[in-house]
Amino acid sequence: MDVILMERVESLGQMGDVVKVKTGYARNYLLPRGKALRATEDNRKQFETRRVHLEAANLERRGEAEAVAGKVDGITVVLVRQAGEAGQLYGSVSARDIADSVTESGVEVTRPQIRLDRPIKTIGLHAVRISLHPEVVVTVTVNVARSEDEAEVQAKTGRALIHREEEDEAEEAAGEAETAAEAPAEAAAEAGEEQPAAS
Repeated sequence: MDVILMERVESLGQMGDVVKVKTGYARNYLLPRGKALRATEDNRKQFETRRVHLEAANLERRGEAEAVAGKVDGITVVLVRQAGEAGQLYGSVSARDIADSVTESGVEVTRPQIRLDRPIKTIGLHAVRISLHPEVVVTVTVNVARSEDEAEVQAKTGRALIHREEEDEAEEAAGEAETAAEAPAEAAAEAGEEQPAAS
């Protein structure tokens, strides 16, 4: 289906572009949210007559978003969650959790503005994009930890505090396997040295 974009849509195009999209995407997302119009001749004429007004409104919204972006860009929010020793969360951190935390820090954002490809399921520092306007995207750091103290340490070191016991066990097992692999070679070498002496 061909549609006329009423605003910039990430990965599709700019305001006024006529683009081809899947029918379901247009019917379920673009058209109901007012992000696009069907690309009919009447709608094209209607868009052209409203274009100046739409661009002015877009510039105003963009200016407001840029003012908010200055307050939000680069902030860090801390989310305390229960997790196993290996850092795997018992559950996950969703876009709603992040939106609530950013809003608590003083800047109101909504769940649809959070650009999260998949829920966060491990402790650590995660960069998350927030779309304040189709043309204004900022990045915040989400510090997921088991406690406030752990979050402070993660913020200072820049990495997750994962229990290293599993890694230590893996290293030990690798060392034992290497020793076991070397033992037959050493035994063969010793046997090779002894054979000439015996004959």
